[in-house]
Amino acid sequence: MDVKGIGIDLALVPRLRQAVERWDERFLLRVFTDEELAYCRRRRDPIPHLAARFAAKEATLKALGTGMAMGVRWREMEVRRLPGGAPTMELSGRCRAIAQGKGGHRVLLSLPHDGDYAIAQAMLVGDSAE
Repeated sequence: MDVKGIGIDLALVPRLRQAVERWDERFLLRVFTDEELAYCRRRRDPIPHLAARFAAKEATLKALGTGMAMGVRWREMEVRRLPGGAPTMELSGRCRAIAQGKGGHRVLLSLPHDGDYAIAQAMLVGDSAE
């Protein structure tokens, strides 16, 4: 497995809570997929889980080396859970094309959150050139 890019991001849970309180569905539907919203809304307090996903998207953009440039959209990145429970990032659209252009085939994630903080580390990986 070859590492093609690494990104990390820290999200403040209270800041995301304020964004949701201010912009509600307008913000949520712009940033998160329906599946991400459904997953988070099943939790007692969805905001820390949303903050972790927001951080994961920011970290993924850093791993891709694009930020929000080059025509990428928030909903082209979706945090999913593998059968064992590990998170992964599913890319589509322009995000997928950029990842493939860098030789990346998948994004590995780590998504811890505690108290007022959610952090995400994203690693864009490709196949080894063996």
